[in-house]
Amino acid sequence: MIDTRRRAAMAFLLAGGLCPAKAACAASKEEIDARVQEVTDSFYKQTAAGKSLAQKAAGMLVFPEVIKAGMGVGGEYGEGALVIKGRPAAYYSTASASIGFQVGAQVKSQIILFMNPKALAEFRKSQGWKAGVDGSVALATLGAGGEISTETLKEPIIGFMFSNKWLMYNLTFEGSKITRLGR
Repeated sequence: MIDTRRRAAMAFLLAGGLCPAKAACAASKEEIDARVQEVTDSFYKQTAAGKSLAQKAAGMLVFPEVIKAGMGVGGEYGEGALVIKGRPAAYYSTASASIGFQVGAQVKSQIILFMNPKALAEFRKSQGWKAGVDGSVALATLGAGGEISTETLKEPIIGFMFSNKWLMYNLTFEGSKITRLGR
């Protein structure tokens, strides 16, 4: 497995389009599957409401490690799997780039739930799905007692971001481009 510092450097280079051999940087299906399962299990332990929602979803896109790194110019990159009925159906990458004051790196996990077959089908037929353009992702936040807002529950696409500690707030999926990997 590639260490976190190397992945942070890859995130910066890939999101900025500076890595000439993206396939050389990619994890294997087996590595992605193992990390997806680990993150999904952790997510289910963190929030019963999220687990219940995931079980009702038409599909669940899981990015176990999305690494953001930057120094003035930043990038974010991660690889994951679309899980349908408990099994990996396809593999995807997520990437974005940013400019502005930023120094350092962070690792987060992302889960995107497609709550109905139509939202899932639109995502799957896209050539490069961009959050906020091709579909709006409602970022889930937990209220008192660990419940998800009733307004969020009505959305066709619901996203969760979390670190190895707990759900993260004040983040966005906007601007992230999700592309199917050729596997």
